[in-house]
Amino acid sequence: MIKVGKWIAKHKVLIVLISMILLIPSVIGMAATRVNYDILSYLPDSLETVEGQDIMVDEFGMGAFSMVVVEDMDLKDVAALKEKFQDVEHVKDVLWYDSVADLSIPVSMIPDKFKDAFFNGDATMMIALFDNTTSSDAAMEAVTDMRKIANEQCFISGMSGVVTDIKNIALEEMPIYVVIAAGLSLLVLLLAMDSLVVPILFLLSVGLAVLYNLGSNIFLGQVCYITKSLTAVLQLGVTMDYSIFLLDAYMNWRDTGLSEEEAIVKAVEEAINSIFASSLTTVVGFLALVTMKFNIGFDMGLVLAKGIIFSLLTVVLFMPAMILKFTRWNDKTKHRSFFPDFTRLGRGVYRIRYLVLAAVLLITPPAYVAQQMNNFQYGNSAVGGAPGTQVYADDQEITAKFGRSNMMLLIYPNTDPVAEKRLSDELEALPYVKSVTSMANTLPEGIPEDFLPDPTVSQLHTKDTARMLLYIRTKGESDKSFEYTDQIRDLMKKYYPEHSYVVGETPSTQDIKETITDDNARVNLLTLLGVFLVVAFSFKSVLIPIVVMIPIEVAIFINMAVPYVQGVDMIYMGYIIVSSIQMGATVDYSILLTNNYIAKRATLSKKEACIEAVTRSCSSIFTSGGIITLAGYIVYLISTTAAIGDLGHLIGRGGFLSLVLVLTLLPALLVLTDGLVIEKKWKGSRRRIRERY
Repeated sequence: MIKVGKWIAKHKVLIVLISMILLIPSVIGMAATRVNYDILSYLPDSLETVEGQDIMVDEFGMGAFSMVVVEDMDLKDVAALKEKFQDVEHVKDVLWYDSVADLSIPVSMIPDKFKDAFFNGDATMMIALFDNTTSSDAAMEAVTDMRKIANEQCFISGMSGVVTDIKNIALEEMPIYVVIAAGLSLLVLLLAMDSLVVPILFLLSVGLAVLYNLGSNIFLGQVCYITKSLTAVLQLGVTMDYSIFLLDAYMNWRDTGLSEEEAIVKAVEEAINSIFASSLTTVVGFLALVTMKFNIGFDMGLVLAKGIIFSLLTVVLFMPAMILKFTRWNDKTKHRSFFPDFTRLGRGVYRIRYLVLAAVLLITPPAYVAQQMNNFQYGNSAVGGAPGTQVYADDQEITAKFGRSNMMLLIYPNTDPVAEKRLSDELEALPYVKSVTSMANTLPEGIPEDFLPDPTVSQLHTKDTARMLLYIRTKGESDKSFEYTDQIRDLMKKYYPEHSYVVGETPSTQDIKETITDDNARVNLLTLLGVFLVVAFSFKSVLIPIVVMIPIEVAIFINMAVPYVQGVDMIYMGYIIVSSIQMGATVDYSILLTNNYIAKRATLSKKEACIEAVTRSCSSIFTSGGIITLAGYIVYLISTTAAIGDLGHLIGRGGFLSLVLVLTLLPALLVLTDGLVIEKKWKGSRRRIRERY
């Protein structure tokens, strides 16, 4: 590290120049990286719903659809609008009642099952079929173009509409909360630091790391919109303390009389161990997400872990160069820190240690139980389509006219028309089924397929595969919709036991639920095990990691129990992801305070060591914890996308709870377990001091 520090001091201008040049490929890479706005697309390829979706694209040339409802419009005008929709690029076809009957036939004369499916009073419904998958750029462009054609009498719903709105909202909101979070972080740093220049250098360093991280995502091909939206604020909140460690070390060495270059060499040597240990626990916590079968965990875990590494590199290489470059400006803009002396807080924490232990013992068991009893949501409807979006307003209008219309598609071999007819009849007899459209129930008995127009036939039958359109009276995600989907799948399997699939929002959401629920236990175990091993290696102790991790784990239980107490639904993805993020990101606070306690315990009593450890740690913990708390709550308050807003809320609240419990519960635990886990440490430290002097 001495060699690294000397090289940095010698080549500081070159380092700054290279850092700035690297921004060019980073910005290009960031612009070229595709953003995925559909969480359903992260399901494993081996699942039946994913296989069915692929077959539908291959066989029928479409994989996404939207429902369109038109009010108070003559049939000829509706037909003209349909033609305009069909001319939109990436719209493969539009199904309406003229797909099965001639417009010259009065609506009153067509079969009830078609009339009920396509008409209700002065409203009529059509289905737009897209030539690509739900989250594809092609489908989103088609929805956008259709909205431009539609007037105020026309309403467009469906998952492609939800994904389109998620994209528009994310693009609009992300710059806002990143800028506000950076501004508030700057304010916290100005209050905590004793210079006007240093906070700007800190933000510049983190900003470079964020841009490098986002630019390098081009090698992944694409990233989830949730990952992209949260990466900047999480990097900002999690890695700011790395710069603080480095600056503190530099100022301490400089105060001993060393020159600027000598002080930065010593600072890099001293701080790198703390920064590396701190970053390693965070990386381990994030990498646990990579093991998720629901691939959004791989996406988010890898990008966030990569961001920590970039932050580590910028702090070790770029920050020392900038500190040397701006030391004189730093000296000229010095002011007293606005943070108070925390000695009284340290004494107060020591006095209430038994009260804190008792309160935690009372709260933790019910919090642990409550966080497992939350009502969870899983699918795209839960994370998008919120009030205030166009697709939500359109869906409300469609529901008011036609009731709940949850569309599914059944894919099965085109081998047995008799079985298809029996399946259609059984499905139509189910009380929750609104309508069924298949070749068998569309054609009168004995009439060949050639009787129907080719576009209609091609939407229901190919040479090897048949498809059935089914509407049920439920929301896309609910216990009833899951139950009904299982019944529909069982019926289909009775007639087509092999190579048959149910495709749609509900079956895909079921797959997310099953996949991500299985992920939970594994991810939590790997997070705990990984952090435990890093802390154990750092402290060379098996018991200290347990003490260090208890406050964070209690904070996680309380954080996740709050939604249950409030009676609000929770995005399950947030539940599993934030647990790893909170452990990885905030266990650093515990490590810092424990290190300070062990250092002070070498020469002080348990009481005084506890007070000194809290006093010395407060500034860094309040700064880092304050930034992650503010960043999380800014995202929560600004974002109207449920997945992003809820994750921000959990991160902000989790950061605050970790901060509070580390400064109150951990000192109590350190004093309580001093004889078991700390005494050996400070005896060893005292022996090394005697040997040295």
